[in-house]
Amino acid sequence: MAYNNFRLNFIIRTLLLAGSIFAFFYLFFTTELTMTLVLVGLLIAFQIFAMIHYVDRTNRVLNNFLESIRYSDFTRTFQVESLDSSFDKLKKSFNEVIKDFQEVRAEKEENYYYLQTVIQHIGIALIAYSKDGKVELINNATKKLFQVRSLNNVQALKDFSPALVEKLLSINHGENTLIRVQEKEELLQLAIYATEFKIHNRTILLTSIKNIQDELEEKEMESWQKLIRVLTHEIMNSITPISSLSSTITLILKDLASNLKGKDIPDEDVETIHEVQGALETIHKRTDGLMHFVNTYRNLTKIPTPAFSIFPISHLLTNIKGLLTEELKSKSVECNIQIEPESLELSADEKLIEQVIINLVQNAIQALDGRDGAKITLKAFLNKRGRITIQVIDNGQGILPDVLDKIFIPFFTTKPQGSGIGLSLSKQILRLHGGNITAYSEVEEETKFTLTF
Repeated sequence: MAYNNFRLNFIIRTLLLAGSIFAFFYLFFTTELTMTLVLVGLLIAFQIFAMIHYVDRTNRVLNNFLESIRYSDFTRTFQVESLDSSFDKLKKSFNEVIKDFQEVRAEKEENYYYLQTVIQHIGIALIAYSKDGKVELINNATKKLFQVRSLNNVQALKDFSPALVEKLLSINHGENTLIRVQEKEELLQLAIYATEFKIHNRTILLTSIKNIQDELEEKEMESWQKLIRVLTHEIMNSITPISSLSSTITLILKDLASNLKGKDIPDEDVETIHEVQGALETIHKRTDGLMHFVNTYRNLTKIPTPAFSIFPISHLLTNIKGLLTEELKSKSVECNIQIEPESLELSADEKLIEQVIINLVQNAIQALDGRDGAKITLKAFLNKRGRITIQVIDNGQGILPDVLDKIFIPFFTTKPQGSGIGLSLSKQILRLHGGNITAYSEVEEETKFTLTF
């Protein structure tokens, strides 16, 4: 409609201009009315100027409209003076188009912020980056995992783990992989999955990174518990009748020996009876030992449910130091307590955690046996991820790397009289508290056990 009005207006202007030009030439050739001729000439000039201005005015509005679209400037509006003119109707049409663009843009921005909110609240670390490592997007979980405020390039994660950076730069679309990162305070098992897509001819890798250490340890503990239940059940089923029969036969032989006293029996038979009695006593003794062994390992599957309470960590560590004071003095071991902040409190089962730390301190005392300047430090603080952490540190002989990976496995021990249950039991207690225990050691320097809640 606006275009039709514009065309009609233009045709009328053109006809008027043509009529004025015809009148000018008619007067010029047929009359000598000079003044009238001048006036008609001025009228023609005015009509030409008005037509150019009319067309340019439309072009200017159209140009402004197209520039608004080109530069996504949808704040501009076109003033409508009267709906009667085709020009003002054109302005109104432009305003309506711009309003539609504004609504589409507002909807896209809402969707963008919605997507951003979802990404930032996802608990799995997400990194979007190009093949050269330039990062385009990270979420809060990524910042928390790697302890960074911003990340411009994945190369900046080299201090965290060179192996991780190498894998991020070489990972392929759809690939799943696992990276192990050992920190002094924590062990991380990072599950990495990458997907590739293109935006404006740019290849982008979207990588998800999740620490699955807790899940792995949970499954490992469940597997050990199932194995121990099966083994103890089968062993007890086999040992119990042996122990019972050996006891019964021993009693029978004792009665037989009593009845044969004073009778004329060959020495060889008496000696044989004594040998059989000795063998049965050995069998009975070993079955009792095996039953004690089995009952000990049953403790791994019978940890009581923690009775949670809130208590000061200073109270916990001071009590432990007091309980072990005599043992520490007898071994000439210095024990220090460091808590930052002093008011740090823990929600846990105090007795179970006390049991864990006492076991770790006693292990440290044994590792310090005969060492000059022996020292144990009990340290509590908030780690860089904001989790309550308790450490037992000693300057003993340390633990060899090949042994360090096995110390939390049930039945594994390096002590001649050890059962291999202490550290495994400690790990399960921490798991019941939603926490973890890790070990870090430098041979002949220090050993550090870290309890993270």
